[in-house]
Amino acid sequence: MYKNEFDNYLKQNKRFKAYMFYGQSIFLIEQYSLAIAQSLGQSDEIEKLYFDDYNFKYAKDKLLQSSLFSSNNILLVKIDKKIPKKELDALIEACNLNPDSTLIFACLGDADFKTMENSFTLKTNSAAVRFFQPTDTEAIKFIEYEAKQLGIQYEISALNHLYFMHKNDLALCVNDLNKLAILDKVITINLIDNNCFGIGIVNFEDFLHDLLSGKDISEDLNLILEEGMNEIFLLNQVTSFVQQLFMISSYARTIGQPNPKEILGFVPPKNIWEKKSKLAINKKPEIFQEILEYLLNIELEFKTSKIDNQSLYLQSCLRKFTVLFR
Repeated sequence: MYKNEFDNYLKQNKRFKAYMFYGQSIFLIEQYSLAIAQSLGQSDEIEKLYFDDYNFKYAKDKLLQSSLFSSNNILLVKIDKKIPKKELDALIEACNLNPDSTLIFACLGDADFKTMENSFTLKTNSAAVRFFQPTDTEAIKFIEYEAKQLGIQYEISALNHLYFMHKNDLALCVNDLNKLAILDKVITINLIDNNCFGIGIVNFEDFLHDLLSGKDISEDLNLILEEGMNEIFLLNQVTSFVQQLFMISSYARTIGQPNPKEILGFVPPKNIWEKKSKLAINKKPEIFQEILEYLLNIELEFKTSKIDNQSLYLQSCLRKFTVLFR
């Protein structure tokens, strides 16, 4: 199932005997895994097995046995490799046999975890949840939620600023919120600039703007990829940026002065919005279709062709991009 469906189960206080979280967003996988575990028991009732610590026999014995000292027996397992179906089925069965036990799998990494879904069904009172990278609107709402949970007063523009400063990395945003909470002040853009530091030596928003402006992005592109940004993630961010520009352009041509709240669902920092709006309005509508087709073809090549070096291939494509669409 997807996040929205699972969230509805949570609102209904539905509990499962086994959970599997996997997908594109490592942050959401880890957040949901820990949140579910903590909602079911105290910290001393949760045992964590991480990666190579996982052992099938130990896990099965653990789930079959009830604790003498607590009423909950929760096993949280982080894995980066698929678990054989026979093992999964046996572990889920153990949870159903023991009313005190709950199993939670946090699946991290690039392994093909989707095939594991078959073991997690409503029939076995278990759930598999697949996460995708949150949209900017979803991410900002999540940061707002975290700020409210910490009892922080904030300006929404400041949270947007923090999100873009960290190149859409929710984990870093939440870490900084915890630090800012100690100051016991209203979170403003100035407060963030004085106490938080964005990752990387390249401003990602500036990089995207330069790319769409037809400027030479070779050096910044090298630095971004050397910092470890995944090629598919980078390509998706470029596509998302272009889609935003198209929405701004369409709004301006059909309605008038672009309204960020209506177009994006949130209000970006003023300087970012002004640069983005100007860039969007200066591009003709038909160009956006050509750009999106070009980017989607690159993504298709990544997913259907055997490219020996995705990094070099993407660099070549984006350099060509600046020439084609300047």
